[in-house]
Amino acid sequence: MERALALLGAGEVVAIPTETVYGLAGDATNGEAVLRIFEAKGRPRFNPLIAHVATMAMAEQVAVFDRLARRLAAAFWPGPLTLVLPHRATSGIHPLVTAGLDTIALRMPKGFGAELIGRFGRPLAAPSANSSGRISPTTVEAVATDLGGRIKLVVNGGATSVGLESTIVKVENGRLHLLRPGGVPAADIEEVVGMALLRGAKSGIQAPGMMASHYAPNAAVRLNAAHVEPHEALLAFGPERVPGAGEVAAMLNLSPCGDLREAASNLFSHLRALDGSGAKTIAVEPIPVDGLGEAINDRLARAAAPRSGIDVVT
Repeated sequence: MERALALLGAGEVVAIPTETVYGLAGDATNGEAVLRIFEAKGRPRFNPLIAHVATMAMAEQVAVFDRLARRLAAAFWPGPLTLVLPHRATSGIHPLVTAGLDTIALRMPKGFGAELIGRFGRPLAAPSANSSGRISPTTVEAVATDLGGRIKLVVNGGATSVGLESTIVKVENGRLHLLRPGGVPAADIEEVVGMALLRGAKSGIQAPGMMASHYAPNAAVRLNAAHVEPHEALLAFGPERVPGAGEVAAMLNLSPCGDLREAASNLFSHLRALDGSGAKTIAVEPIPVDGLGEAINDRLARAAAPRSGIDVVT
């Protein structure tokens, strides 16, 4: 904690554990620190960052909350929900964080991240602690392998509990737009607010995680595989296997019993492990789209997308 606070105060970046994935944190009010996040990740400057806060008082200084946004915060914070809200011009957040938008993405994390932000006293910008577009890290080893040579500290918090990035919801004119499915299932949000989430967004990137190609291993990814070839690796789900599974180069099962929460927790670590098997293609068995399955399928679709690096899903 003390080492992390000293580095953040000096404008450096620190990889920290959260309940979702490991984040690459820097002072959201310090332009040099925010720039170091983009440089360490190789992240495009047009892709905004999430600002993380420790309290509602800190959040209210950064963004404008209406009654609907406060209801969501009360129900899901701290936790894996990010709210996209109107940005207060007096917040002190550096413009690089919002990528020129008049909105800001805010989240209140749990655990070490929350304590760190509380002691630091200012919001932290913290995208996932990995090279831009690649598999998000859920262990300290994954961070160290990818970014260890570019940053000065990786805080070891063990494996993350959720394993998927936060759900991102934009609150606008009394309506809720799902910009990215994630660790909070859409149905849970709809139950709290009593209204349906609107899918899709206006053109352009309005929040992190909206690039078409993202979360990608080096290997190609083949979705909804009805069979698997011997030279492929297999990302399995549930108790039953597709034809050819007994001959594959490597296989890992997201959840042998078909539990979507377990599958979400294992997704990125299993993708990373299969990517290291040497197989040129990872075949993925079908995964239900209900509950957390929506977020799992979203990540897999982006992992399988053509890798132009600039496409946006709307």
